[in-house]
Formats: sequence, C-alpha cells, structure tokens
Amino acid sequence: QVQLVESGGGLVQPGGSLRLSCAASGSISSINATGWYRQAAGKGRELVALINDSGSTNYGDSVKGRFTISFDNAKNTGYLQMNSLKPEDTAVYYCNMKSVKSGVVTDYWGQGTQVTVSS
Repeated sequence: QVQLVESGGGLVQPGGSLRLSCAASGSISSINATGWYRQAAGKGRELVALINDSGSTNYGDSVKGRFTISFDNAKNTGYLQMNSLKPEDTAVYYCNMKSVKSGVVTDYWGQGTQVTVSS
C-alpha cells in the first residue's frame, strides 16, 4: 500500500513563503512524475506545478516565477516552495505521484494540506 503524506501548510501573511512536502511510503517501485494541485473553496481543482523523472517542470500561469517544484529521489519526497504568496493562493493543496509500469499509470494522492494567505 502506497501512502503520500503531506506537510508544511499553514497560515502565512501576503508576501510570505511556505514549503510543502509530500513523502511517499510503501511499495512504490518508481515515481515517474510528481505534481501539486490546489482547490480553493467553491472552485475546481487546478494544476499548480509538475515535475517528471527527467527533471522537466511545468507551472500554472498564476504561480510562474513564484513557486518552485522539486523532487528528492533518495527520499521519495516532493516539495513545493511557495514564495511571494498572495491571498488568491489560499486553497487546499494536494500532491500527486504517478507511477508508470508496463504502460499502466497509477495515481497516488496525498490527503491535502490547507494553505491560507491572509493578513
């Protein structure tokens, strides 16, 4: 059984920073991509950032230049460094990891962590 455990959310003032972590545990053979998504109250889930096993990254337009995604292979842990936070970044943040084996894609999701940006 694979579990993703997120940490690092909380309350921060506008302009502040937070770093989210997503640690994978269990029988996960390989992680081919890691992503962070967010869902604000009353809105749908949106992509924040993606990183694949080659290190290529992709960011949502609203976070480009402010957020940085990374992955530590030795620790099977993904990170999202969030700088210059804005009130509109307030949401529940979810991590996702994809494992591709024999052409079959398996998605794993974290439990979500609340990020609130407010003065």
